[in-house]
Amino acid sequence: MSTQFSSICILLLTLALFGQGSLADAPSTVCSGSTCGSNAQCSMVGGRPVCSCFRGYMGDPLHHCTKAECLDNSECRGHQHCRNERCVDPCIEICGSNAQCETRNHVPVCSCPSGYTGDPFTHCRRFDPEELCHPSPCGQNTQCEVVNGIPTCKCLPGYHGSPIAGCRHECETSSECGSNLACIEFKCQNPCHSQCGVNADCEGVRNNAAVCKCPRGYFGNPYASCKAECVSHSDCPRSKPACFYNQCKNPCDGVCGIGANCELRDITPICSCPKDMTGDPFVRCRPFEKRDLCEPNPCGQNARCEPGYDKLHEERPVCTCLPGYQGDPLRGCVRGECTEDTHCPDHQACFNYKCQNPCTGQCGSNADCMARRHLAVCTCPPGYNGDALTNCYKVTGTSISRRYYRQVLEMEKEEQRAIAKQIDAMEKLVNEEKPEDEKKEDVVKEEKKEEKVEEKKEDKKEEKVEEKKDDVAIVTPEPSKDVAEAIKNPAVLIANLAL
Repeated sequence: MSTQFSSICILLLTLALFGQGSLADAPSTVCSGSTCGSNAQCSMVGGRPVCSCFRGYMGDPLHHCTKAECLDNSECRGHQHCRNERCVDPCIEICGSNAQCETRNHVPVCSCPSGYTGDPFTHCRRFDPEELCHPSPCGQNTQCEVVNGIPTCKCLPGYHGSPIAGCRHECETSSECGSNLACIEFKCQNPCHSQCGVNADCEGVRNNAAVCKCPRGYFGNPYASCKAECVSHSDCPRSKPACFYNQCKNPCDGVCGIGANCELRDITPICSCPKDMTGDPFVRCRPFEKRDLCEPNPCGQNARCEPGYDKLHEERPVCTCLPGYQGDPLRGCVRGECTEDTHCPDHQACFNYKCQNPCTGQCGSNADCMARRHLAVCTCPPGYNGDALTNCYKVTGTSISRRYYRQVLEMEKEEQRAIAKQIDAMEKLVNEEKPEDEKKEDVVKEEKKEEKVEEKKEDKKEEKVEEKKDDVAIVTPEPSKDVAEAIKNPAVLIANLAL
């Protein structure tokens, strides 16, 4: 429509120009190729040529027409509108103040923003939530309140019912309530809360009225006020010095156990057993016994208590560490390193719950000690004789041949074997109490140890023999009578060697 209107205007303008001018001024009386400008068309109207722009073009048809931006809204974007053959924003100066405009399908839509109200085409004003309650949408005897942007109706205090339809009093008289309630301040309530006096008890409700009574120890009008026997301890006599629950009482009554004494500290009862008695003073006191010395246990941890006597022969508790423990029994005992020899290595024994060398202080002077299987094996060293458990003394000898020295070594070996057999017999008695698995392991270990010890002894003795091949001073063991006789009588020694 706008294009047709432009063409008509141009046509009228052309007619006016041609009408005022002379025939000499008119360029032509018919349409020709040069009558109109580019992108324009020539039409004969009333016998005169009239120029107009082609559809979709705009401008001066006598000189030049340019292509129009749009002909209708479909040729513009969704947020634009085709106006005067141009795509423009339709929201410009279309909505009222404080309003917001949004183009939907080429059409401007005006609205008031959040928090505002009014006519978006004229003026938007800030919204007051209280306007939702004016006028009030609620019924009679109600109040309207805006909650989260929503008008909310509720009954006034003392009223009930539907706040939309209207509220009323819960009751006007007690007859409108149940027999166990009364109409108080237009509400059906328990009359015990308001009809009984100070300090009075309510026993129930009869015919909408409270039944009141003074509690024990109180006196007076239960519907007005009940007075107590006492309010503080100063109100009570000396025989009953304490005020409990508004009554004067003796705090010692029924507090302590049988046979116990009760003494008052202020009004606090203190129960205790007499000097020659013991027990729980809150239950029963009994005569003192020896076992009471250890109850409760005065000793430290892992220690036991037994009744005993001190230096003045007065009874007292005696503390000792439990078996397998050591330390100060009064403070606490700790578990020992061992309780039996099997807990220690083969070359140590268990003494006072510690693994120690069994040779310490066991053998005599000048004696050698070998710790074996937790036992001390005492022997006199070569060149010495005597009892290895008490004393080994040095014996002077004579130079003898290597053959006789070997015989002496054999005799020493026999004695060592005899000692080893005695040790084995003692160990067998101990091993009989062990489990089978432990016995097997001990046997294997001992056999290996014996082999190593024997090998070392043989090596040492052979080295000594080699060093003294020519002339060796041998001390004969005193327990051997043959050797002693041979030392005294050289003739016998020579005869024995010859044999």
